[in-house]
Amino acid sequence: MIRKTLTLAALMGAALLAGCQPKQDTSAPIGTEANPLRFSILSAEDQASMQSYWQPLMDEIKVKTGLVVKPYYSSNYTLLVEAMAGNQVQAGWFSAQPAVEAINRANAEVFARTADLDGRETYRSVILAHKGSGVTLAKLLKCDQTLTFGMGDPESTSGTLAPLTYLFLPKHIDPAKCFKTVRSASHQANMLGVANGTLDAATNNTTGMAFYKTGSAEAQDAVAKTEVIWESQDLPESAVLYRKDLDPQVKAKLASFFLNYGKAAGAEGERQRGVLRKLKYSSFNAATDAYLAPVIEMRKAKTALSAAQH
Repeated sequence: MIRKTLTLAALMGAALLAGCQPKQDTSAPIGTEANPLRFSILSAEDQASMQSYWQPLMDEIKVKTGLVVKPYYSSNYTLLVEAMAGNQVQAGWFSAQPAVEAINRANAEVFARTADLDGRETYRSVILAHKGSGVTLAKLLKCDQTLTFGMGDPESTSGTLAPLTYLFLPKHIDPAKCFKTVRSASHQANMLGVANGTLDAATNNTTGMAFYKTGSAEAQDAVAKTEVIWESQDLPESAVLYRKDLDPQVKAKLASFFLNYGKAAGAEGERQRGVLRKLKYSSFNAATDAYLAPVIEMRKAKTALSAAQH
C-alpha cells in the first residue's frame, strides 16, 4: 500500500523553509514589511507557471488591503502543512486533503473555496493513458504486473486518495502489487510521463488537464497524446485557509479580498476576472471546514478498506 506519513525529511524541509526566509521582526504587526504574512501555494504544476499565475493576485492583496504578503511555493503537500503548523506560513491555498490535514494539525480553518470557470466548486480525479496505446481500464485492472503506473503525492486528493478509495481498494487491488512499477510524482510529471511513454498510465485531475490544454506548446502537445480511461465522482475543489490565531483584523482583510475579488462591475471587475481566468477559476466563494466533509469520509473509507484487506 502506498502511504505517506510525516517524515524526518518533511520536518527538516520545514526547518529549511524557516532558515531560507529573510529575518522577520515578529514583534512587528503581521502583514508589514518587517513581518510579512506568508502565503503558501501548492505547486501541483511547475513552479514557474504557478508563480506567473499567482503573483498578480498576491500583488493585489497589498494594493487592496495594505497587507504585505510573501508567497511560498512547494510541491510537497506535507511540507506545506508543516510550515503552517510551525507558523512559518499563516495562510495558503490547499487542495482538499492537505486542507483537512491543516485543519487537524496546523490550527487552520477554511474561509474560502474555489469555483472553476463554469462556476463549479468540484473537480474530478482521472487516470490517463497514452492515446492509441491500447491501455484500457480493463487492462489496467488485470494487475499482471506488466504496466508502469504513476500516482500523485501520497497526500494528493485526486492523485492518490480518490483512485485508491473509488477504484483500487474496492476491487481489493494494491497498486504496489498490481503494477510493474509505481511512481509518485507531481500531476504534470505524470502527465508528461504518459505522453512520452515512460508511464503506461497515471493519475491526474480535470483542473490540471484544463491548465495543460491552454498552457505551453509543450504541455498542449503532451496532453493531446493522452486520453482519460477512468474518472472519479465529484471532489471538493481547493480551499483557502488561514491560521485560527491570526490577527482578527488581518483575517477580515484576507477574507474580504478573496471573497470579493473578481465580483466588481465594469472594467476593474473584468481585469480581476482576467487574473482569475489564468488560474482557471471564476471566483473564491465563502466556505467553512464543513465543505471538506466528503474528503473526511473518503479518508475513513480508505482506512476501513485498507484494514479489511490486512
